[in-house]
Amino acid sequence: TCTSNLQMATLFGVFRARALSALKFQRGCATAVAKQSKTIPAGILPVHYLTEKMSEKEFDACWINYFNRDDIDSWELRSGLNELYGHDLVPEPEIISAMLKAARRLNDVAIAIRILEACKEKAGGRKEIIDYISESIKPTVEELGLKTPEELGLS
Repeated sequence: TCTSNLQMATLFGVFRARALSALKFQRGCATAVAKQSKTIPAGILPVHYLTEKMSEKEFDACWINYFNRDDIDSWELRSGLNELYGHDLVPEPEIISAMLKAARRLNDVAIAIRILEACKEKAGGRKEIIDYISESIKPTVEELGLKTPEELGLS
């Protein structure tokens, strides 16, 4: 097939943006891990380290660090959400709070509401998990002036 220069440039831009976002996440993880463990130097961690050798505490610290970045943009926020939601887990309330604050820094109320909806969905309808998360993130939701999907009549 014949691909135009414009199509190639567009594809290269998309791949470059995704690679840079992944690089920022890995650097953020390395920094978080290095703060907790002096044996791991700050820098880029191999992908297999991120998935196989990372403790729950380190995993949480990486995501909190990722979403707390001041320079996060809308694409990186959505990319991070998509990556995190791909894991077989319900994010910890501290991670959810960091997500909501990132959405607020970007003035994106729609994604903030979607974060709340997705967390409820990830809980699989288990009321005890939903109640725990709701209670834990309530101060952040109030601080940011958000309304829950239930308060907006979306659930």
